[in-house]
Amino acid sequence: MVTVLRTIRNWGRLKRTLFGVALFAFGVSSFLFLTKPGSEIRERLAETVITTQHRSWAWIFVGAERRDLLVQKMQNAIEDAAREKQDLGMVNIGNRRSADELIKVEDISGPLWKGKKLYVYDPKSIRVMTPSKPGEGERITSMVTRTGAVAGVNGGSFDDPEGLGNGFAAIGVIISGGDIVFTDQDGSIPQHIVGFTREGKLVIGKYNIFELRDMGISEAVSFYPRLIANGKPLITSGDGGWGRAPRTAVGQRTDGTVIFIVIDGRQANSVGATLKEVQDLLLNEGAVNAGNLDGGASSEMVVGGELITHPSSRYGERRLPSAFLVYDNPSSVVANRVWDGIDKIDPGGSHDHPEYLREQAEKKARQQQTRAAVPAKSPGGEKAKSEPASAETKPAAGGNQRDDSGKTRTAAGTAPPKQSGAHEGDASSPSPAPAGQKETENTDGGGVPVDKTGPPPVSGPAPAPVVVGDSNAKVPAGTVTETVPAAK
Repeated sequence: MVTVLRTIRNWGRLKRTLFGVALFAFGVSSFLFLTKPGSEIRERLAETVITTQHRSWAWIFVGAERRDLLVQKMQNAIEDAAREKQDLGMVNIGNRRSADELIKVEDISGPLWKGKKLYVYDPKSIRVMTPSKPGEGERITSMVTRTGAVAGVNGGSFDDPEGLGNGFAAIGVIISGGDIVFTDQDGSIPQHIVGFTREGKLVIGKYNIFELRDMGISEAVSFYPRLIANGKPLITSGDGGWGRAPRTAVGQRTDGTVIFIVIDGRQANSVGATLKEVQDLLLNEGAVNAGNLDGGASSEMVVGGELITHPSSRYGERRLPSAFLVYDNPSSVVANRVWDGIDKIDPGGSHDHPEYLREQAEKKARQQQTRAAVPAKSPGGEKAKSEPASAETKPAAGGNQRDDSGKTRTAAGTAPPKQSGAHEGDASSPSPAPAGQKETENTDGGGVPVDKTGPPPVSGPAPAPVVVGDSNAKVPAGTVTETVPAAK
């Protein structure tokens, strides 16, 4: 063992790092796949992934077969929770609202999460709001500011391709002011809803449009699951089967007070809550009916036009199809019928998401700048260098003399020598390229670069200078001439 440790200590830093990573991965995988606590953790991770846009990826943790069983189990639990009909007689709403006390906001926290709690003391002040224009959803801060609302939270579900949807393709039903603003099902088909009657009583369950009208539902969106039904908690074992994530939920006390809960998630300081934790929180608040609203990156709370929670989307607030907003004068508010006359709804995606497209454009610009900053290289792989165009030797008075550099200059009367590749005074010789721009290379016509600068200088005795007009001219013995290497 000592020998092994000594050998490891003698390894280089990179080798030790790789060995440590491999050892850690082996330990973690052994724990996750060979122990009971590890299996439970994998299942919770799979449940968390199932409730996101990437449900199919849950097989990574539990395999495809187990993933499909978890999905079916979750769907059965949703249907079971919605089965019991609401007892509207449990809630008695009095005229409790005062002019200066409509809402109250408090911080909440748990072992792995943080969030906000919004009390609404007059449930009749709540309205469902829709986007301002067709084609895309609207951020809640915009809805609150545009319509003069006091506060608001996100509402129902929508089709969300790649997690980059435009927030316009609502799912289920949207009712505002008693008007069915949107539905994607025939009126006889029951749908999961979270809504309020004209008297302000919270209703959660699965009902068709005709039943909703008979119950006097004035505000509603579609989402699930139900958490508390007629005073009874519906999650009695486990954590609810949805893993940990950002949550938005709503509950109501017997006196009519409405409690909206928004919990941040998928962040370092707030991982997210389980459904069981949300249910228990609302139970402790005295809620007799409660249900889950759309969560994940859509979860957010706005008060006074300001976003007071921290959405998990890297783009901040999302565009949404619906929201529950609170008003001082709700009777003056009317939701826009933005889906009227539209036969096919485009849910959007990466192709039209403004923040995503801007992010990609900025990334592309950075890549181009990086490429432009890389120095141009010659075909031989070396950086292109420029040399002085002249290799002229200057005669010194009185014969051959050495200059300050110690090199001997030719005597007067001799012509400056030329070397192949120097191209002295030749307008066709290559000149240095401007900064950041590649030099133009000659090719052989087939796209293959051709080096026309000539061979590099050969070491050894310097070549004899040539006197202009005399091809047989000689240089006195002992004379040394300075040559300039050909540009590479």
